[in-house]
Parts: sequence; structure tokens; C-alpha cells
Amino acid sequence: MQASDSNIYQQLPAIVKRYQLPNSQKATIQILNSFLPFLAIWIAMYVWRDVSVWLTIGLAIINAFFLVRIFIIQHDCGHQSFTASRKANNIIGAACSFLTFIPYKYWAKNHNYHHGHNGILDQNRDIGDINTLTVQEYRALSAMQKFKYRLFRSAPVLFFLGPLFYIFYNNRFPIIRLKGWEVANKALFWNNVFLFLIHGTLIYFLGWEAFTRVHFPIIAAFGTIAIWFFYIQHQHEHTYKAAKEKWDYLKASIQGSSYYKLPKLFHWLSGNIGYHHIHHLNSLVPNYELARCHHENPVFDQVANALTFSQSLRCIFYKLWDDEQGKMISWREYARKYPV
Repeated sequence: MQASDSNIYQQLPAIVKRYQLPNSQKATIQILNSFLPFLAIWIAMYVWRDVSVWLTIGLAIINAFFLVRIFIIQHDCGHQSFTASRKANNIIGAACSFLTFIPYKYWAKNHNYHHGHNGILDQNRDIGDINTLTVQEYRALSAMQKFKYRLFRSAPVLFFLGPLFYIFYNNRFPIIRLKGWEVANKALFWNNVFLFLIHGTLIYFLGWEAFTRVHFPIIAAFGTIAIWFFYIQHQHEHTYKAAKEKWDYLKASIQGSSYYKLPKLFHWLSGNIGYHHIHHLNSLVPNYELARCHHENPVFDQVANALTFSQSLRCIFYKLWDDEQGKMISWREYARKYPV
């Protein structure tokens, strides 16, 4: 980071702090324009499920975006940024989790860990994040370990099989056993119990086949969309990664998080999470203030790691972190630079 860049970065926390106050009216509107369309489309899918498979799939994809909005509400509640009331945040966040299948307190614990460690190359870097090896770490693996990592980093696994595994395995069992996770692991158990009771009741009245034909496609599409956004936010070419002793919070927030430049409709459908550089600078800024914060302060156009949708597609090919070049590289770049 050059001295001029450092001076600009130092100004950013104060700028962002001005936008961290929750707004009850905006929060209420977001709840209404997220939950009501979701429930309406869900009912339409149930009523029309026998009319056309393609109609059901199309509605599921649309509804997956509304489930993303609901998840972003849950996400903000986990940061205690959605409303000014901790009690209201916890109630709203828990309610969201019964639709998203993402446990509220357990996931929030993992995600807050990610915020405090984003870009640090330590042994727990995969908590709340997508596991990414350095070139040196990959070269030290056995042939079988390299195969497993390549399989994990493949597009079909990351964006289609991986999200389902993440929802129905990683977020159903207390995998993380670190000190301080006891309360979150207990909350996970009770989330599973209530999830089973709520959806078990729906299945009893609606029927197993009808329920799975409606809700499962929504969950599958939601998982793919959510993982895609998260991947783009931290796996872009010129992201930021460093050893713990050299790690810098401001660089990790701005350089290590992308600004996903999308049409306004898709920013709205994704709860403005594309303004991820601002979110990592200050997680107390509610999602409904992120766009305003960015556009009212031109400095963010100077420092943000901006990606359009077409540019983001190249991120699919980034597989390893190269310390020497300070960037993510593809398998092709790896083979060219590090021939066997």
C-alpha cells in the first residue's frame, strides 16, 4: 500500500460510521417486501406444481432471490445491525432461519469470526469462508490430497453440490469445536429441533412430495446464488491475504472484499450485499444503507475492487493464492509457473 493509499484508507472508517444507525421504517419495509412476495410465490408454486415443471422451476429461481433477501435480513440481525433492538434482531433472525435453513446464532458466530479474520492465512481460515490454499501449501500435498482440493474447487462442486452440503451438513452439525463455540453449538441443536417441528408440520398437512417439490428447488437455487455472491466477494484476482503478523484490517476490508457492480434490480434482490467492501469496513451498517454510503462518497469508487458480472465470471478459474504475485491464480497459471 502506498502512502497516499494509506491516507485514503484511514479516512474510510469515519465516513462509514455515519451510516451505521438502524432505521425502523426501512427495516419494516424490507421485512414486508421480502417475506410477503416469498410467501405469495411459495403458495403459487404449491398451487401450480402440477401445471408445469418448468413453471415451478422458474418460480423457484425467482423466489430464491427473495429468500436471499430474507437471508440478508438474518445476516444483519446476526451483526445486530438490522434494528436498534437486540431482542428484535434475535427474534427476526431466528424467524428468517426457519425459511433459509441456515441456523441463526450458529451461523452468525461463524460469520463474525470470518469478519475478524478475513484474509488471514491461518489454520482456521475456512471458518465462515471458502477454503483457499496457497501455492506452497498445495505443492506440499500428496497426490490424493491435491485431487480432493481440485475436486472441491471445481465449479460443479462449489456452486451446485457444495451449497446443498453446506446447508444440510455443515449447518446441521456442530462441526466447530473451538473454545467459545459452546453457546452457538447449543443454539444449533435447538434450531434443528424447531426446524424439524415447523417443516414436519407443513409436510404432514401438505404431503412430503408436494413440500419437497416446492421448497427444495427454492433452497437449492438459494444456496447456489448465496455461495456465488460470497465467492465473488472474496475470491477475485486481486484480493487480499496475509500472514497473521502482517495482516491489515483496512486492506482486508477494501482490497479483500469486492464491489459487485450489478443493475439496481439485482442489488435490491441480493440485499445490497454486493457493496461488500463497505460491509467489511463496518458490519454495523445495515444492508439498506450500503448503497447510499457508497454512492454519496466518491472515494469508494477510487478504492473499491469493482467487478461487473462479466468480469466476475473469470473468478471461477481462480484456485490458489500465489504469495509471490500477491493474487489468485488459475490451474493454468499454476502449471505454467510451477511445472512438475
